[in-house]
Amino acid sequence: MFFRLILLIVSLMSFLRDLHVFSCDYSCADKPVFTPSRLVVKYGDPTSANCSVCQDCLNKTFGLEKSLGEISDKTKTPILWTVDRMSEWDITPICYYSFNNSPCCSKLPVTVYKPPHNVAISFVDHSGPMLEGHQYTLQCTVQDVAPVKDLTVTFYKGHTALGQLQSNNTEKKPVNETFTLNIIPSNKDDGVQYWCEAKLELGPEGPRRPPVVMSQNITATVYYKPHLEESLLPKRIIISEGDLLQLNCSALGNPSPSYSWTLPSDSPPPSSDGVLTIKSVAVEHEGQYICSVGNNVGTITVNYTVEVQVSYTMVIILGVIIGAVVVAVLLGMFYHHYYRHNRMGKYNLKDVLRLSTRHSALPTVE
Repeated sequence: MFFRLILLIVSLMSFLRDLHVFSCDYSCADKPVFTPSRLVVKYGDPTSANCSVCQDCLNKTFGLEKSLGEISDKTKTPILWTVDRMSEWDITPICYYSFNNSPCCSKLPVTVYKPPHNVAISFVDHSGPMLEGHQYTLQCTVQDVAPVKDLTVTFYKGHTALGQLQSNNTEKKPVNETFTLNIIPSNKDDGVQYWCEAKLELGPEGPRRPPVVMSQNITATVYYKPHLEESLLPKRIIISEGDLLQLNCSALGNPSPSYSWTLPSDSPPPSSDGVLTIKSVAVEHEGQYICSVGNNVGTITVNYTVEVQVSYTMVIILGVIIGAVVVAVLLGMFYHHYYRHNRMGKYNLKDVLRLSTRHSALPTVE
């Protein structure tokens, strides 16, 4: 019997409290004032707030309705509300005073928060390397966070933000929430790291440093077909005979590409890598060279047109040498013929030794 009476009293008190709450006028003049006007508290932490009523209201009935914590003397203002440990997720204290049996009330908005327990990033329905130009979905999973409506999730590629997302979930208790973002990787994304960040944006009444939890990094592997650097794009090549010919077909690709060469003469190529070298080019090396570069993603074909200019330097040098030899021979023949028949002959020693005569040698005629 006594136990039933206790239950009845508790129910009556609850009814009277709810009567205050549901019959309150929140637009009345001189409303009670909470300090602070909004409360942000971490679940499990202590908190407190004051409620003040106007001086003219002190001779009226005033008080503070709460579902948790303690209040100071109701006969004095301000009324101090304290909580040693916040253990409720949805709590709204109400301060009031009664005027002509019509309560004038104010609510204290309270946000109870809990930072994420864990944040993880992954790909949706995919594992292993990605293909260039295909669409994939990143997924950021945030576990055990409240309130999720104040959560902002940012996806990153390296240090570059890819996008921000928020939840429409109004649940005040901790929940698990998943956010997704579509990406289309390019060859430049091979080796980059994707990650996500979950931040509770609690406003100016919240912590000075908003609670932030980051995920692990996942390193992307992107497969893409070979491509040449712009500086290596094929051009028409004009080269002199005897010079070094070097065709560079080196390409970037993932997986690493393989190379095959087709020469104008259909002879076996001297190289199986990206650079073909002919140390001394000749006229027979002129024509079109084809380089095929491929991996399991795709293949590209590169054409080179080579023109060989004949060098006349050696011909000119050889001609000069032959000409010089011919000239020398002709001069020798001319000298021999002229000197022998016009300047050479037999001399008389007596005539040479004559001192009275001129010192000259006279030829004798046989």
